[in-house]
Amino acid sequence: MVSKKVTIINPTGLHLRPAGVLCNTAARFESHISFTGKGGTNANAKSVLSVLAACVRFGDEIEISCEGEDENEALEAVVKLIESGMEE
Repeated sequence: MVSKKVTIINPTGLHLRPAGVLCNTAARFESHISFTGKGGTNANAKSVLSVLAACVRFGDEIEISCEGEDENEALEAVVKLIESGMEE
């Protein structure tokens, strides 16, 4: 398992559109991808409802965790996406 902490720079946080982008990116990988948000909330990065339920806002720090055969590639892709502002 690999993990990394990142800060959400998207001004609107993980609302519906960025949550969908995150889930689409995560779905490309075999690994289980999740994140722990503010207050210890856990979310499955492949589920839009789970991501939205985490209520992640601008400036929040989350810890992305990936576990599986392509965990390193998955972590790199998800972190890069978040650090780029989620295509917004």
